[in-house]
Amino acid sequence: MWFLTLLLFIFILGLIVLVHELGHFLWAKKFGVYIYEFSIGMGPVIYTKKGKDGINYNIRAFPIGGFVSMAGEVYEDDDEVKENGKKIPKNRFLCNKPIWQRIIVMAAGVINNFLLALVLLFAWALIWGSTSLEPIISKVEDNSAVLNAGIKAGDKIVAINNHKVNTWDEAQIVLYYKNDGYYEFRIEHPDGKVEDYKIMPNVVKNEDGTETKVFGIYMEAQPTKGFLNKIVYAFQKFWSLMSSLWLTIAGLVTGKISLDALSGPVGIYNVVGTGLTMKFNEWAQYTMYLVAYLSINVGFINILPFPAFDGGRIFFLIIEKIKGSPVNQQFENWCHTIGFILLMILIVLVTIKDIIRLF
Repeated sequence: MWFLTLLLFIFILGLIVLVHELGHFLWAKKFGVYIYEFSIGMGPVIYTKKGKDGINYNIRAFPIGGFVSMAGEVYEDDDEVKENGKKIPKNRFLCNKPIWQRIIVMAAGVINNFLLALVLLFAWALIWGSTSLEPIISKVEDNSAVLNAGIKAGDKIVAINNHKVNTWDEAQIVLYYKNDGYYEFRIEHPDGKVEDYKIMPNVVKNEDGTETKVFGIYMEAQPTKGFLNKIVYAFQKFWSLMSSLWLTIAGLVTGKISLDALSGPVGIYNVVGTGLTMKFNEWAQYTMYLVAYLSINVGFINILPFPAFDGGRIFFLIIEKIKGSPVNQQFENWCHTIGFILLMILIVLVTIKDIIRLF
């Protein structure tokens, strides 16, 4: 089973990385940027092929990323030469292209990840059906804090602790936020009346000593019919997951969500393995959704304006456009280096936590 999990894990990450890097690659080629290398994976090269276009196409040992190496990604790297000994023409350095072209090249990977997710969510809806995403409560547990407060099945959650929620995905993230007191629910009843409630959830102790807050509410997604609703579902689910990721990042920054909630490569491996225990139809449904979800994650994280991410590079390009001249080369390089180091440290910490959970 572990071998099948590993193969599927490599395939899923490889597909997401390939789609992302293809975005950078195709637009860089379209704008005439000189490309040294297109690699899937990180670490030592285990397979390489030089294309007729002079680009080295590589597969590397560790399937946890990938990259497109382009001339002049930040500034001119004049020490790089072609095979014939001639230096790369100035107009083929990425840094010498118009800013709008550089932004497109940097953003293309993220856009590809989002497009992949939308296509998969649409295909998922076509095969297994689309549903409404409204946070309407379908069932309330007996003797629960929610029922005792007066909330009933059929009520719709409008906001939790002043966080407006439009979907059940968003509601689940906000309910996960750390909160030592009451949770304030804004509820819209079926008759359109809106009321506020204060809920103190029941706390249940788990076997491992952790505590879980139980509200006693359930949601059963209502199916929607028609081809148009499949398209609507794909876009609504896409934005719902994007919004949930934003709430998660906000929770991490404010301390309302701990780092324990994050998962690294080991955590993803375990999630992939869980799907293999299901029947084929359930596995296919689970895996297609997982790929769409991970693709949105990769795109969302990469577009954040943090050094070493695509969003960080776009941020420096916007600053360059505003000030009318490039940002100091040494300063930008240091920012990207520090950002990359911090990212690696975070991945190591999260991976250690994932391994500890296994035991």
